[in-house]
Amino acid sequence: MRLAMQHKQGGPRPPSAGSSQPPLEGGGCATGHLGEKAGQGRGGWRSVHSSRARRPAPAGCPAPGLARASRSLSPVVLLSLLEHSGSLPRRLCCANQSPQRIMRPDDANVAGNVHGGTILKMIEEAGAIISTRHCNSQNGERCVAALARVERTDFLSPMCIGEVAHVSAEITYTSKHSVEVQVNVLSENILTGAKKLTNKATLWYVPLSLKNVDKVLEVPPVVYSRQEQEEEGRKRYEAQKLERMETKWRNGDIVQPVLNPEPNTVSYSQSSLIHLVGPSDCTLHGFVHGGVTMKLMDEVAGIVAARHCKTNIVTASVDAINFHDKIRKGFVITISGRMTFTSNKSMEIEVLVDADPVVDSSQKRYRAASAFFTYVSLSQEGRSLPVPQLVPETEDEKKRFEEGKGRYLQMKAKRQGHVEPQP
Repeated sequence: MRLAMQHKQGGPRPPSAGSSQPPLEGGGCATGHLGEKAGQGRGGWRSVHSSRARRPAPAGCPAPGLARASRSLSPVVLLSLLEHSGSLPRRLCCANQSPQRIMRPDDANVAGNVHGGTILKMIEEAGAIISTRHCNSQNGERCVAALARVERTDFLSPMCIGEVAHVSAEITYTSKHSVEVQVNVLSENILTGAKKLTNKATLWYVPLSLKNVDKVLEVPPVVYSRQEQEEEGRKRYEAQKLERMETKWRNGDIVQPVLNPEPNTVSYSQSSLIHLVGPSDCTLHGFVHGGVTMKLMDEVAGIVAARHCKTNIVTASVDAINFHDKIRKGFVITISGRMTFTSNKSMEIEVLVDADPVVDSSQKRYRAASAFFTYVSLSQEGRSLPVPQLVPETEDEKKRFEEGKGRYLQMKAKRQGHVEPQP
């Protein structure tokens, strides 16, 4: 046992039963080295996981050799090992440290920073890994975690080419059929060692059976260290579920092209991209990675923003990406974007993804995903610029403008509410 070896050799010691420090969190991941501290998140201590998979022992049975090793292990370490082996329920929270990746020139946008879609793809991959590990942490039907919704993604600071991206994820809540994952992205300047937080995101996943990807399985339960964690998580779950239901009415919307549109109108900047889904876009089970879809959506939103303001633009945030249905290999997807609202220095863009099963006449075109992106306009020196005001023309455009204004004011009030008063 690696933990036992570290303990004997003077390595990291877990807190004792009477210590004031929080217990180590094994979290229910099926792989990794328990007991190594990777930082503290919403649910407590986290453990760093390696990429080598380990088959869990049958439920109720300790891992081989655990009984022999138990005499030399502390109660806290033994408890973590029992959780890891599947003998006990998983505790919150489970953490995953994804491999570090250096940002290269092909990751850049036209402004020279890392493309927002590239960061979104890395965020989704980290969330998919940790949620799939957790959903397979107990014996039963094997599954893969599919992205159902991105609650919100904040772009706090730009990431530059040559920096190293560190992506960490933790499970913060589970319901019967879904997993909430919090993902943070750090950028590191490898010349100076300076690190900064660039992105924060909240994502929801559902486990789909490997035998039948249309079947949603149950999520293994977790035990929360505080009752408030479960209550807060349940509130977030109910809120996102309600918002998902409210977005379904938009599924009939179609972005229609307009000839000779006037500048600063919705029609002037609206854009579409058509993409044939190939094997490189898909999981091993034949449907599109959520990160691939998000990257394409970000590209279209960026084109809309650039056409509207004619300057450099960057993603400020992504709000409420809803994945309504899976997209399979061989489908043709149309990603459409249109401006919905502008403030003095930001633009809200709605992006719709439609999937067309061109080789299957029994299926009709359907809405696969929808989202709202927020962009800001920048000068050549990277300073924020005023945004040309959108001119809504039709009644639908005016309605969407007012709805976007409401979201903008709500988010502005929320940000101001989080600002601590100055002494």
